[in-house]
Amino acid sequence: MSVATQDTAVRTGRVTRTFIYVFLLLFALFYLMPLFVMLANSLKPLSEITEGNMMALPKVWTLEPWAKAWSSAQIGVEPTGLRPYFLNSILMVVPAVAISTVLGALNGYVLTKWRFRGDSILFGLLLFSCFIPFQIVLIPMAMVLGKLGLAGSIPGLVLVHVVYGIGFTTLYFRNYYAAFPTELVRAAMIDGAGFFQIFWRIMLPVSGPIAVVSVIWQFTNIWNDFLFGASFGGQSQPMTVALNNLVQSSTGVKEYNVHFAGAILAALPTLLVYIVAGRYFVRGLMAGSVKG
Repeated sequence: MSVATQDTAVRTGRVTRTFIYVFLLLFALFYLMPLFVMLANSLKPLSEITEGNMMALPKVWTLEPWAKAWSSAQIGVEPTGLRPYFLNSILMVVPAVAISTVLGALNGYVLTKWRFRGDSILFGLLLFSCFIPFQIVLIPMAMVLGKLGLAGSIPGLVLVHVVYGIGFTTLYFRNYYAAFPTELVRAAMIDGAGFFQIFWRIMLPVSGPIAVVSVIWQFTNIWNDFLFGASFGGQSQPMTVALNNLVQSSTGVKEYNVHFAGAILAALPTLLVYIVAGRYFVRGLMAGSVKG
């Protein structure tokens, strides 16, 4: 009787798993459909798209839309393509992610291992900054950038994203370091290690998982940001603003294949980041969730 029950349970488990896998596969295909449409139509001549049937594979395969989106598409006044704006985004994202991650690690280190009176209030204020809508800080940030002489420049955009991202990175590192044994820090202090020595030699080497979380979060938010780039970019506009100018252009023929190629080029860095480091994202989030 027990054997029959076991066999039935195994068969039921297989049927359930098969149903779940089929269900998830259908959802994956559904969510990947827009990417398929974009990719397929970015490899078609414009004449094929205007004929209809955007779901079909290209009859004539071409990379010309990709080359035009990258180097010669009309964006604003000059036919520069997305290449210079891609470089602007790289010059903005890399230092902003690095600085906000390091500052978040320092804040988390101080708030957990160098406690002081009012540290909980300070952490609460930093946490509150995570919930401030972008639109509220536009005018104050514009005034600050103007007084610092950074308006309309890449360093100005770096400063904006660093300030707005510190709350998130501090939250991640503070929760992660809270689970780190304080006894190790105290032992290092007894051995004569100083503030930064403990941070660089003890805390930072074990911060890999949460650092990956911070980098992915910050990279994705900064790269995909449009509002700050359009408001403070000036002549140093990032990729998202340039893509919007390309797609929303009201002059000439709508080259949908070029638009699709440009959209994929704009999304490619974040896709690569998730493909390379995505498996560490959940692992890093869970690393500091259990103490002991």
